Amino acid sequence: MNNQLNLIAKALVVDSKGILAADESLPTMEKRFDQIKVESTEENRREYREILFTTSGIEEFISGVILFDETVYQKTKDGVPFPKVLEEKGIIPGIKVDEGKEPFGQSGEMITKGIDTLAERLDKYRKEGLKFTKWRAVFSIGDGIPSKEVINKNAELLAEFAFISQQKGFVPIVEPEVLMEGDHDLAACEEVSRKVFYTVFSTLEKRKVNLKGMLLKPNMVLPGKESSKKASPKEIANSTLRVLERTIPEEVPGMVFLSGGQSPEEATTNLNAINSKGNYSWKLSFSFGRALQKPVLLAWKGKSENATMAKKAFSERARLNSLACQGKYKPEMEK
Repeated sequence: MNNQLNLIAKALVVDSKGILAADESLPTMEKRFDQIKVESTEENRREYREILFTTSGIEEFISGVILFDETVYQKTKDGVPFPKVLEEKGIIPGIKVDEGKEPFGQSGEMITKGIDTLAERLDKYRKEGLKFTKWRAVFSIGDGIPSKEVINKNAELLAEFAFISQQKGFVPIVEPEVLMEGDHDLAACEEVSRKVFYTVFSTLEKRKVNLKGMLLKPNMVLPGKESSKKASPKEIANSTLRVLERTIPEEVPGMVFLSGGQSPEEATTNLNAINSKGNYSWKLSFSFGRALQKPVLLAWKGKSENATMAKKAFSERARLNSLACQGKYKPEMEK
């Protein structure tokens, strides 16, 4: 099984391809649809997902798709289940398996829930042909936070998630996200990211997780949204790579960066800067949600007649991020 997990992990970060994160929860989808004044009904969500998954040629740039539970069981208007649509394109279907956040301690910090029911849910997802899983933990930067206790607890949950996933035959994508909210500077994000990633990997190794059969979905090292000190793509790339070099074992096949609160253009620019710095043992790719989908939503606007235009927007955004994986993206490529 370990060899099979390694093959799937490598396929998810194969040269110049990345992962579409289409795993938004129902409340998040409602927020996205509110921005384009579309009601978040089950049918509207299905129609929107169909636009993404049936975009012609997307398999040139997209290796895998993270689904949400609802989406696993949805079908195209012709009755083809979405996981099968992806498989027929050679795209690997996966699933978000954490069940959101819950408070931890008195400081407003959060840990991730859902570990108690994970094993039985994975049995269900295996029958649907899914091959990988994802679990997100969030860390805020502020006065005295993240605390050592919340870092340790979330690391333990991430390691348990990864261990159970591998036991059930799934490649786990471990997502420790240091959030952009706040006025902290680049150096503060670098320090916290280093502590978090170091603790996560120490805990993964203690739990005997197979590092060759997993991927990391990290944040890029960024200043807080309210920070008065902005950072250039080069500075962001240098800080991000410094953290990875100090914390991520060589056995891990790759990193698929999250886009966090960045605009589509910012996420692509920073990914390109990271990949312009030289060669590493791991692949440095993307697992973007909003940074791939925002142009698609704006083109679609809930109207079936806009589907072709929306697909074109998705294909173009995916192509630009594919180029960024190779360090070949230039801002003037934006239309």
